[in-house]
Amino acid sequence: MSARHLITTSGLALLLMTPAMAQDMQGHGHADTTAAASDDPVAKAFEDANLKMHEDMAIDYTGDADIDFVRSMIPHHQGAIDMAKIQLEHGKDPEMRKLAEEVIKAQEAEIADMRKWLEERGQ
Repeated sequence: MSARHLITTSGLALLLMTPAMAQDMQGHGHADTTAAASDDPVAKAFEDANLKMHEDMAIDYTGDADIDFVRSMIPHHQGAIDMAKIQLEHGKDPEMRKLAEEVIKAQEAEIADMRKWLEERGQ
């Protein structure tokens, strides 16, 4: 499929989208699952982590793409850490547990780097 065809098709799909579909996609495609999650402790833990991450990502933008990127990515990475910890607490698959441990290690290191970068710039 050519790039032009892909762009045209994507644009048409967006135009034909129902308002409900468009509204759902505004939040990264996350439907409101609060009611369903409240019945299951694991789902509730993931929902809570996701909501906190999105709240924390709602920063006051400076207009400096570098600073705004880093300030937004710190809570995004923290959200990944929080979700990985939920996986370690409740998950059983050895491969996923290993991945969760790797996510925590990598994201913690990147958060430390980003905080240092911000500090060096007086942020």
